[in-house]
Amino acid sequence: MSELVHSVAPPAARSREALLGWAAALATVTIWAVWMIATRHAVTHDLPPATVGLLRFAVPALALAPVVWRKGLFPKGLSPLAGIGLLGSGAPFFLVVAYGMQSAPAAEIGPLLPGTMPLFVALIGWAVFGETVARLRLAGFALILIGVVCIGGLGLLHPEGGAWRGHLLLLGGACLWGIYTHAYRRSGLSALHAAALVGTWSAMLLAPFGAATVIDLLRGGLAGPVLLQAFLQGLMSGVIGIVLYGFAIDRLGPSRAAVVSPLGPVLATMIAVPVLGEVPAPPALFGLAAASVGVLLASGAFGRARP
Repeated sequence: MSELVHSVAPPAARSREALLGWAAALATVTIWAVWMIATRHAVTHDLPPATVGLLRFAVPALALAPVVWRKGLFPKGLSPLAGIGLLGSGAPFFLVVAYGMQSAPAAEIGPLLPGTMPLFVALIGWAVFGETVARLRLAGFALILIGVVCIGGLGLLHPEGGAWRGHLLLLGGACLWGIYTHAYRRSGLSALHAAALVGTWSAMLLAPFGAATVIDLLRGGLAGPVLLQAFLQGLMSGVIGIVLYGFAIDRLGPSRAAVVSPLGPVLATMIAVPVLGEVPAPPALFGLAAASVGVLLASGAFGRARP
């Protein structure tokens, strides 16, 4: 229905909707960059992944509880497959990515996570929903793969370091997010309702594993890191980021909503140098550039995928 309304809307209204969509996508990518650095710092210093994950989803679950109360925890019309696809972006996505961040350097997280999300969005669209892929987008996919190989090359040459495990987990997280993107678009839910459901479902899954640790940390004098992660993970990423991403998908479509994701790796790398002291190696820098250009081409910036 939203696509039909969009198709008959006047040009001025469509331009305004597109501008709002691009603004939401840019804001989402900025939140992602901060989230990546905050998560890597947390899981490599003070907090275990399950605890960080609970903080990530408990805040949106509480903040958006009225939405779930009003519309239900299992909405009518939401298919089981769509529900599983939505949940995949919650606790499973976070745990896979958090454990990956324990092994992969911060500068490599950006290209391997948001950098490859449009690749998985497009591949799922082609394999499952029959979207055609133009040659220019195929060239973008090739550049993304080249970038991933360059980024992961050092880890593959030195497997004893374990970075390759982080690379695989981050790619798995990107695939889960690609599934979520298509599941959300076909769920019929609003961005706020989807964020409320994902937060509530995930908080219930993680509570048995992370609640006791959160209490112990608060008693042990680590209230500062806990509250900081609750703000960055729960409010910024868990509520504002998810809602903005859904807003962008509604107005731009899945592929075009992902077009600004190359900014994520760039921002994450820029933040990681002064905050974590992690300077990427030359091959990783080349991979970062190749993956960023590849995402720009593959995500449909210069053409629209045809069903």
